[in-house]
Amino acid sequence: MGYRVDFDKMNDILAAWSEEYHIFAPAWDQRKKKVRYREIKTIDQIVLDRQSDFSPKEAYYPVSQTMFYFTDTEVTESELADDKGILIFARPCDINGMARLDCIFMENGGHADYFYARLREKVKVVMLECRESFEHCFCVSMGTNKTDKYDAAVRITEHEVLAEVRDEKLGAAFSFVSASSCDFTPKFVQENQKKLHIPKITDRSMLKPISDLEYWNQFDEKCMSCGGCNTVCGTCSCFDTVDVIYQEGSRSGERRRVWSSCMLETFTQTAGGGRARKTPGANMRFKVLHKFYDFADRFAKDGSHGIACDAQMCIGCGRCDMRCPKKISFFDAVDGLAAEIEKMNTGEEA
Repeated sequence: MGYRVDFDKMNDILAAWSEEYHIFAPAWDQRKKKVRYREIKTIDQIVLDRQSDFSPKEAYYPVSQTMFYFTDTEVTESELADDKGILIFARPCDINGMARLDCIFMENGGHADYFYARLREKVKVVMLECRESFEHCFCVSMGTNKTDKYDAAVRITEHEVLAEVRDEKLGAAFSFVSASSCDFTPKFVQENQKKLHIPKITDRSMLKPISDLEYWNQFDEKCMSCGGCNTVCGTCSCFDTVDVIYQEGSRSGERRRVWSSCMLETFTQTAGGGRARKTPGANMRFKVLHKFYDFADRFAKDGSHGIACDAQMCIGCGRCDMRCPKKISFFDAVDGLAAEIEKMNTGEEA
C-alpha cells in the first residue's frame, strides 16, 4: 500500500509504532556532534541532508553486550531489557550491510550466533529513499545502491512523507490516522562521484603475491592504528570477550563482548605477546582482502546466502574515509590495489 501523510500525522504514526518498537534513525547527537543512529520520536529528528557518521548496526549489535553473569557457583544468562521490537530507518546501502552481518553471525560455520540472533530477529526496516549520492559514496560500484529487503519505504520531503508499506502491522498505523492513499515506488541513486575498480582476485593462488606487494608498506607511516574505520563500518563484526569483576578479589562479575578492530596494534596479539600481523600495513592488507576477497569467497560464490553472487563485504558507504583522522582513503586503497593487481598480471603475461 502507498500512503501520503503530513508531518503531524507521521508523528502520530511514529507514536503508535513506538508502543511496540524502539525506533532508530540517523539523528543529531548533540554531545558527540555527530549524526548517529538514535531513538527518535518525531520525523523531523531524522537527518537527511548529510550522511550519518555511524552505521545502524549498533541498534541490533551493541558496542558492549553482556552475555552472562557469574559467581563462584553459578552462571546466569543475560536477558533482554524488554520485549519491544527494533524499527530502523536505513538507506539501501546499510540494509545491504545488515545482510552481510547476517551472513557472518547467522551462517558462518553453520551455527547462528545466539546473542546476535535474539536482537536481529526483532528488527524491522523502513528504507529511507536515497536518490542522490553523498561525497564519499561508491555504493553503485558495489551494487548496494538498491534493495527490496524492507518492511516499508519512505520519501521524506519538506512537508510530507510518502510511504510504501509492506508489513501489515506497520500499515495499521496509517489506517488509524486516515492517511491518503497514493502510488509511491521508491527510487535509488544511479551514479556516484566515485567509481571503484574492484580488485580482480580470481584464484587463491593470487593471495600470496598480493600479500607480498610493497604497496602495503605505505600504510605503516600513514595509519595510526586507531580502529576508527572499523567502528563506523556497517559490516565490521569483530569483537573481544571481556570478563568484568565487580570487586577486587571477588568471583562475581559478567562476561561482555565488546567491539574490536582488526586495525588495532594488539588485535592479533596472543597471551605470549606474539602478533600475527605486526604493522599497520599488514592490518590494512588483511582488512582490504577480507572485504574484497574472503567474504565473497565464503558467502557469495553461489548466491545461496541471500546476497548476489558477485557481492563483496564492503557496501561503499565511505564512512571509513570520513572517519579517518589521518585522511587515509579506503576507497583509494582498494582502487590502488586493483591497479597493482593489473600491473602484476601484465608482468606475468609478459
